[in-house]
Parts: sequence; structure tokens; C-alpha cells
Amino acid sequence: MDTNNTVELRILKTILWVYILLCIVIAGLNYGYASQATPSVAAFISCFWEFYENWIKTLFIIIGSFLTLRIIGTSQRSTMRKRNLIGLIVSALVVHIAAPIFLHNQEVYFFTMPLPWTTTPLQLLYPDSSIYLSRYPVWGVAGISAALIFYVCASVIILGGTLLFGRQWQCSTLCLFNGFASEVFAPVFPLIGKVKKMKKGALNAFSVFKWVSLSLSLFFTIWWILYLSGVGVSGNFQLISQIETYKYLGAELLMMMFFWVAFIGRGYCYYCPLGTVLSLLSKLAGQRIITDKSECIKCNRCNIACPMSIDIKSMAQIGQVVTDSRCVGCGHCVDTCPTKTLDYSTKFLDWVHNKLG
Repeated sequence: MDTNNTVELRILKTILWVYILLCIVIAGLNYGYASQATPSVAAFISCFWEFYENWIKTLFIIIGSFLTLRIIGTSQRSTMRKRNLIGLIVSALVVHIAAPIFLHNQEVYFFTMPLPWTTTPLQLLYPDSSIYLSRYPVWGVAGISAALIFYVCASVIILGGTLLFGRQWQCSTLCLFNGFASEVFAPVFPLIGKVKKMKKGALNAFSVFKWVSLSLSLFFTIWWILYLSGVGVSGNFQLISQIETYKYLGAELLMMMFFWVAFIGRGYCYYCPLGTVLSLLSKLAGQRIITDKSECIKCNRCNIACPMSIDIKSMAQIGQVVTDSRCVGCGHCVDTCPTKTLDYSTKFLDWVHNKLG
């Protein structure tokens, strides 16, 4: 690796460390200390959190994308990765910059992940929920309505786009929770130690855990739908909301960052409840990795490049398509293949290709 790449790797790694540490500190203050602080201090923490999540995060995505492309350089193709990074930059500019300015709401990024990932939109429909009570004085009825309309639009775009473009649409091009970091900071994972590939036992464990994670998310979603519908369900809505917050902070936010430090950028993607739902939609979309565009030379670069530990090489050797549900459509395997035998496609992309001749 040349000197320039070494410097760029250090800068990229430093940015990710700063992002992780600040996120933990500010999130801790926002979700923990703010509720006990004076109103003025709590307001400052909230404003700083919003500024950090919107403006600083977007800046990191833009700078990190530039550095990642510089690091990759001409050593391999980067068609798919460029597409991902451009999509994530546009997504960040829309969700973190344009939408907050247009809607006068600095927290719209909370409404960019469809059910069952979070029940925040459902809780916002209930006037006695902590989310509604904390937002109403600031947003008013019009602001709450705008946030919910934004959420519906984002969900339609994500779910509809997945049916056309497969899991690549959200997980590798739009996701501003874990997908952005997985692509933007890909060259520096893990921050400590060497890259580790999942072994069969770990893959089996994550396979079970992803369904547990989805079941838990569906429980919260169904509970709130029934509660809002007036159906008699047991449980305290404040307790339910608090448990979901702890789940988000522990099993999602902190674990996501732990994976960045000690494993790979896509660690959380193995059990993301939305990712599991989108993987099922991707089956309907006909998502697959084509492996017979030329001849596989068994170099194993595709397997090394895959952040989801999918055995692509074995399928490429016999020219069989890869339809693994773990595939997030990042295209790293496609870009790294020296014989250009791999390609990412869906039924819709096949149709477009045929129309264009």
C-alpha cells in the first residue's frame, strides 16, 4: 500500500473513531442525563445531538466516501461501490439536511426506517406517549403530521424500491443507520485487529438471532397497533416504550458500533429486523448474484470481499446464481472479480437491460 493510501486510511479510521465516541457520549447524555438536567441544559443537549446527527454525520459521510474511493483507487473496479456511496451521500443530504430545513424538524431521520424496525411513528399517534408529549410542544399538530407523512413516503420508497432493485436499494444505498458506515468506512473495519470471517457456528447463531430480533420487533409493532386500535392488550405503554428504547440502545446502537470496532461493518446487518423483512421482499424481486458472465478462476476474491460471509466462489465455479438471504447487494464481490464473471441483478434490472438492448 502506498504512502498516500496509508495516510488516507488513518484519516478514515480517525473519523470513524470520532463518530463512534461522540455518538456514545452524546447519545448517553440525550437518553440518560437530559431527563434529569435543567430545561436549558436538556435543550442544549438535544440541539447538539440533532446538529451532530444531521450536519456532522453528513459531513463524515461525504469525506469518508471520498477517502474510500481514493483508497480503492485503480486497484479494482468500483462501479457498484461508487453507486452505493453516491446514493448514501444523496440520502444523507435529503434526510439530514434538506428535509429538516424544509419541514422545520431536526429529527426526521427517526422516521426513515419502515416498520417493524421502530414503533416511533406508532407512538407518535398516541397523545399520552412520551414521544408525543415531548414533541407536541415543539412541533405542534402540523409538525407531527408532517413527520408521519414523511415516514409514510420514506416507507413507500424503501419497500417499493426493494421490490424493484432488491436489498441493495435500502441496505447499501439508502440506510443511514448501519448501511452508510458499512460502505463509507469499509476499508478500515475492524478498527481493532484483523478482518474476521464468520464461521459456520456463528452464522447459525446469527441465523437464529435474526428471527428472534424480528419477532421482538414485530411484538412491539403489533402491540402498538392493537393498543391504538382500542383492542384490550395487557401491559403498560410507558414500560413497553422504555423496553424498546433499551433494545435500541443496547442490542442495536451499541452492538452496531461494537461490530465496527471488533468485527466488520455489516455485523448488525446479520440480524437487523428490517433487513430480514427486506431479504424476503428481495426474493420476490428476484435478487441474485449472476456468476457465469465469464469463467471463474477460483481466486477467492469474491469471498474475501463479501461482508456477509457468503460463499460466492463455490457457486461461481459451477455457474450457479447466488440467492443467499444475507446478501445486502453491496456489489463488493462484483467489483473485485478480476474476470468480471459476477453481476448483481433483479427481475426489474433484467427487464431494463433487455429494453436497452
